[in-house]
Amino acid sequence: MILRRLNRWQVEELREDLADLHVESYDTSAGEEFEGREEFLGRLAEDVQRPGLTMLIAEATTLVGCAYGYPVARDGSWWEGFDGDLPQNIEQLTASGHVFAVAGMVVHPHERHLGLADRLQDHLLAKCPASLAATLLDRSDRAAIDVFRAWGWQEIGRVHRSPEQAVLRALVRPLGETHTDRAVGTGERRGRQQRQAGQDVLPAPRSRPGAERGYAGAPAPSSRVWGR
Repeated sequence: MILRRLNRWQVEELREDLADLHVESYDTSAGEEFEGREEFLGRLAEDVQRPGLTMLIAEATTLVGCAYGYPVARDGSWWEGFDGDLPQNIEQLTASGHVFAVAGMVVHPHERHLGLADRLQDHLLAKCPASLAATLLDRSDRAAIDVFRAWGWQEIGRVHRSPEQAVLRALVRPLGETHTDRAVGTGERRGRQQRQAGQDVLPAPRSRPGAERGYAGAPAPSSRVWGR
């Protein structure tokens, strides 16, 4: 499995392959398949023009996954339609240009449950200069919401964009550590506490990627991530 970053022109060259991956990730009828493909291509055409766009793809013998995002504009327009007052710290981070939006993620069904979505997310955000990652999820997509929460994302509210769009859930995640780093840190703190209490501590067995984060049986999120 190879993970690689694409520049804007490479994304344009792979747009049809990315749309094929999007279609293959859903169990839909022929009519819905076409509509979903066109919607994806339209959204990608807009997103590829955004300053700072970063896309990471996963390739085996074919394209099997992708994740992409971009810095949130300092004017706060990305949060348009937020229900209530945006938390002050997030408003400040946005104004200072320190928020990165995860706008899309797709993993082929054959590669789910193997930790690929987790790897894509960690690699996408690993070199991100932002302090906070943010994403918008359709509130009806319980599988994606559960997976993001298992990754450590926290819901901060809902976003209403327009009458024809579903209500979206806004989730954020502090940057600076990968999930593995945080899991190791938590384990070390727990170990110190147990040793101080006089308890014996045995090292936990290593499990496959994803299992330690409680979503081994959950589907990887698809591209129903709304970046605008």
